[in-house]
Amino acid sequence: MKQFNEPTMYSKKVLKHFQNPKYAGDIKDADAVAQVGNMKCGDVMEMFIKVENGKIKDIRFKTYGCAAAIAASDMVCEFVKGKTLEQAMKVTHAQIAKSLGGLPEMKMHCSSLAIAALKKAIIQYRNKTAETKVKGKK
Repeated sequence: MKQFNEPTMYSKKVLKHFQNPKYAGDIKDADAVAQVGNMKCGDVMEMFIKVENGKIKDIRFKTYGCAAAIAASDMVCEFVKGKTLEQAMKVTHAQIAKSLGGLPEMKMHCSSLAIAALKKAIIQYRNKTAETKVKGKK
């Protein structure tokens, strides 16, 4: 009798990032924290960024979801750490999926959700920074 497994096949890279995520966790003094979720699949992602001189100095995530969601979150962090905010905003979900060795079609939304979390954190940081400048605190 065949044992039931998750219906999708993941690349070795997806499994590596899922089983040993390098960027899992939070940043206590993060400059921005953004949360996104997908009601259909139940995935919830939280992205923490620390910015210095316009570059992402540190980035972490907390993700509640499937292997693809955790792997995509970790890959986004790996992909953008050290990049400028402008460079990070240009990263696409297709680039993340490709970097993971591909994702099954039914799991592509995981890479989109991870990018959405990143972009939301960057926008939150920019808004916070702009507001501080307007108030004359910087």
